[in-house]
Amino acid sequence: MRSFWCHAVLLATLLPYFSSLPGALAEDSTGPETRVVVGYRIDLDSFNLGSFRFTTTLTGSDYHVQGAGHFSILGGLLYDLRTTTASSGKITSGGPEPTTYMLSYTGGGDSGQLRMTFDTGALTALSIIPMRVPDPHEILVRRSQLVGALDPISAAFFVARSNDPNGDLKVCDQTVPVFDGEWRYDLVLAPKRRVPVRKQASTAYSSYAVICGVRFKPISGYAPDDPNIKVMANTDDIEVWLVPLSGTDMYVPYHLRLPTDSGLLSVTSTTLRVEPTRRGSSQP
Repeated sequence: MRSFWCHAVLLATLLPYFSSLPGALAEDSTGPETRVVVGYRIDLDSFNLGSFRFTTTLTGSDYHVQGAGHFSILGGLLYDLRTTTASSGKITSGGPEPTTYMLSYTGGGDSGQLRMTFDTGALTALSIIPMRVPDPHEILVRRSQLVGALDPISAAFFVARSNDPNGDLKVCDQTVPVFDGEWRYDLVLAPKRRVPVRKQASTAYSSYAVICGVRFKPISGYAPDDPNIKVMANTDDIEVWLVPLSGTDMYVPYHLRLPTDSGLLSVTSTTLRVEPTRRGSSQP
């Protein structure tokens, strides 16, 4: 699980995506159900690696996110990785409060699963299968560093919000603490600029995007000589483009660029829509 694929794909598809829950839902734990669907294409330099899709169900202040991805090289002949992930929790006045997080993967002759549970902002249980042998040079994670840290999906989808639909650069002004089950790090965002985005057939989106610079600040759980840690921690070239989602105060990721030890990883939106549903709906 400590391979380039698991780190780069996880970071690129889950972590720098800062969006928010619709304001009306954050105040009402018994409100109607809404579903948000976002999909992404993932490329390494000029090579397509695969895609990832998230479906978020919002019921009042409660959220549940399910994600699935498929990544391959040469049609799976050289590399084939399938992942699923999920997160549940609640939006409070202080931000997201996760309760569960899960990530499973299979590919390259390897498979595994990670599970975390939380209670009122504190990690209460962590399970990693198979257990890995820690690097003797690894910086140990301290319990005090986990207080208030979010799982990757909660950090990705429920941190910032704005009622400005025209590209509010303030959504980029924040630091987000994250624990992915092994790495503890901060994502430090800073506003860069606002740019127009023209309508494309893939997303039918046309408005403004805000570009946030992202600094990856490793804290613990990693070996200092990890090449991807070195690249990500010492670059000013990580950016995420966020766009307002119509009918909500959500800002969702439209495009991401992330330098890695293996090349430039980019993620681009292919699906972006809100699907109001009725409570108890049998829709998948």
